[in-house]
Amino acid sequence: MQTVLDQFIYTMTSSPALWVGLVCLFGLMVGSFLNVVIHRLPIMLNRDWRAQAQELLSEQPAADGKPDGIRLSNPQPAAEPYNLVEPRSACPKCRAPITALQNIPVISYLVLKGRCANCGNPISVRYPIVELVTAILSAVVAWRFGVHWYTGAALLLTWFLIALSAIDFDTGFLPDDMTMPLIWMGLLLSLAGTDAALGLPVDMRSSILGAVCGYLSLWCVYHVYRLITGQEGMGFGDFKLFAALGAWLGWKMLPLIILLSACTGAVVGIVLIAVYGRDRKIPIPFGPYLAAAGWIALLWGEQIVGTYMRVSGLDRS
Repeated sequence: MQTVLDQFIYTMTSSPALWVGLVCLFGLMVGSFLNVVIHRLPIMLNRDWRAQAQELLSEQPAADGKPDGIRLSNPQPAAEPYNLVEPRSACPKCRAPITALQNIPVISYLVLKGRCANCGNPISVRYPIVELVTAILSAVVAWRFGVHWYTGAALLLTWFLIALSAIDFDTGFLPDDMTMPLIWMGLLLSLAGTDAALGLPVDMRSSILGAVCGYLSLWCVYHVYRLITGQEGMGFGDFKLFAALGAWLGWKMLPLIILLSACTGAVVGIVLIAVYGRDRKIPIPFGPYLAAAGWIALLWGEQIVGTYMRVSGLDRS
């Protein structure tokens, strides 16, 4: 087994184009799965919240005013399983199951000309876009880090950021089911020790400080803004995503991430208001900008910071 693995590593190392191509193809398949996560996870969470609320509201006090357990006046039938595996993907209009041949990333969409094979209902163009973006970003990660164990970790972070960005864009919230595991993965990675060539993963001290400072910095901004304006400027999911990026990349990358995300968010917000007439009272999700800035910092953070230090004259080494 070790010989086969060594041969695979040698082959990939000696042929970087093959390595990047394989990761790109794998990224297409992962992108197809991310489409399922993006669509189903918010629905799963919503159903879970509703079930919990129904359970709480169904608690009726006894005649003497003391609770005597749960009483369901209208017991609900057991719901059909709904998760990332069940039920099978189907057309939202005619409910025709999507076959394996109709679910090939990008290719099936092109062959079907963006329509359901059964009823002709249009298929959202976002599905192939997510698949293509996942494939391209995965290929860039493979090219940047090469055949290295950390490439797998960086790919995992990339896929999480893609899914979180799309969910936040659709729903306006970042689920704890994804942000919290991301924080813990970043902290655990710091135990592996820093690779001298990559400078990643960061050391444990930098990772812990990154998680703490990432969360507290946006938490403070949130409360200061609320005290001044009486409004909420961002959601708690943004705090956790920033904490996760701090855990993965260390506290030194936090200023770069927040600067890149704030500038990008400001530019996009101005364009949406000035060009497309978007109501400025409608909040713009901040998660996608944090995710994009974090991904850039993952790949080129050290180079960006180093270049800034030299250009600004702050690097006197």
